[in-house]
Amino acid sequence: MKENFRQFLDRLRQAGELVDLHQAVDIRHIATLVDQAKTALFFHKVIGYDLPVVSGIIRTKERATMALGCENFGEIEVKLKAAIDHPIPPKYVKSSPTREVVMLGDDVDLFKLPIPMSSVYDGGPMITAGVVIAKDPELGFNSGIYRFIVKEKSLTGIDIVTPNNMRLFAQRALEAGRPCPISISIGTHPIEITGSGYRAPLGVDEMAIAGGLRGEPVELAPCQTIDMPYIADAEIVLEAEILPTGWTWPEGRFGEFTRLMGGLHWNPLVRIKAISRRKDAIYYNLHMPWENTWLAAPTRYAQIRQALRTANVTVKDINVTLGGCAFWHAVISIKKAPGDGKNALLAALSVMDLKHVVVVDDDIDVNNPTDVEWAIATRVQGDKDVIVIPGARAKPLDPSLPQGAGVVPTGAKVGIDATIPEGIPLEHYERITYAYADTAKIDDYVKGKKDKAGDAGDEAAVKALAEKILKAIDAEPLYYTDIAERFASYDFRTVARALGHLHTTEKLWQDSRGRMCVRGSKFAAKLPVKK
Repeated sequence: MKENFRQFLDRLRQAGELVDLHQAVDIRHIATLVDQAKTALFFHKVIGYDLPVVSGIIRTKERATMALGCENFGEIEVKLKAAIDHPIPPKYVKSSPTREVVMLGDDVDLFKLPIPMSSVYDGGPMITAGVVIAKDPELGFNSGIYRFIVKEKSLTGIDIVTPNNMRLFAQRALEAGRPCPISISIGTHPIEITGSGYRAPLGVDEMAIAGGLRGEPVELAPCQTIDMPYIADAEIVLEAEILPTGWTWPEGRFGEFTRLMGGLHWNPLVRIKAISRRKDAIYYNLHMPWENTWLAAPTRYAQIRQALRTANVTVKDINVTLGGCAFWHAVISIKKAPGDGKNALLAALSVMDLKHVVVVDDDIDVNNPTDVEWAIATRVQGDKDVIVIPGARAKPLDPSLPQGAGVVPTGAKVGIDATIPEGIPLEHYERITYAYADTAKIDDYVKGKKDKAGDAGDEAAVKALAEKILKAIDAEPLYYTDIAERFASYDFRTVARALGHLHTTEKLWQDSRGRMCVRGSKFAAKLPVKK
């Protein structure tokens, strides 16, 4: 996919998914305007700044789908899996347009960048869309999206409270008494943002996954002040070092993916050594929480499916729900073999930060909350089908867990097996389906359709029909509606009277599934023996 950040913005414009605002706008108003807008917004004139701001570009499912060049949201998962299975290593180039304007040393000034404020309780202007590339001497590269609250013109913090590879790199550098160099690329295509958002195992380069998404290598260029690469196509690049201060400086609060205001975090400091940008750079501000949500969701789908594949469970569909903030809740439908419900739960709950998982049969629509709740109501016994796993790794941003400096909380994971229990006859779960639903359509009757009346029989005709019905159900049990259809040349009253005659003469019975059969035949249901 040969498309850069600006070309993607143009594609959004052409699709009516981005609106350009050319009038002067106060930077303090940007976040709330994006929150109210149905489209992404491009602010061409931000009061007090030389650079424009764009925000909200992947704030909806539709724009997230467009960003990855897909026709529908489900296709993203397929594309991401292919990229994970077939990564393409990055290509290194000598330089890029990002170096048209360079600030070094005392000239470094973050306050010249139009970094918007966001939520009412935020601790300061916050860089939200920087793709961070780091390298550990032994563990290789890591890429991710991390937030940086601006403290001074060349000093920020970095929010790495959650255990992840970036935190590990910073911790190892701290223990060695050295800074951890990082590049921060702002204004990159959503492909690079999505690739960096995938939590890859140690030793796997997320930029290679981004290359797999593109179908060609991501181009990286060398920084000037640190031995690190940056994304060559970026609009703005910060060259920086995580200082070996440890998690000792207060930072926050933040508006989180949880749709809640997070508490105060304790984080390391970051020194910005250089700022480089295009002459006409565009500052991209990732809007919380929905841009983060649609960025995160596809990676969850891919990792859940991989875990279930490893557990040898056949998956029909997955829904990482918005109510669960696209991080904590998943509903999974499976083609069930005995025991698969519990195996699926154990596999899914091992994935990332998933907290609550519901597993259902493949007749349940995972995207229909009523259908899922119905499965829980009719297929679950709490003492057998609800699994609680205490003391599991948890995400510190979960507001229901203890918070505080140095606290890495553990929490409970809950799984609900809402599949049909083993040993229960499947006919107990035959849904109500209405007779003639495939042929009797209300629209036709509203337009005047009329049904033809069947033959109405006298008493002799009723007895004759009863004999025909008796012969049919002696050969095989039939539901009432099957009988009505088979003898549809008679009006329904005559059919009902014929069945009544068989009942009166004590020839009519039912089998264990409720179908009509002959009393005393091999099909006839037997009265349960009292114990």
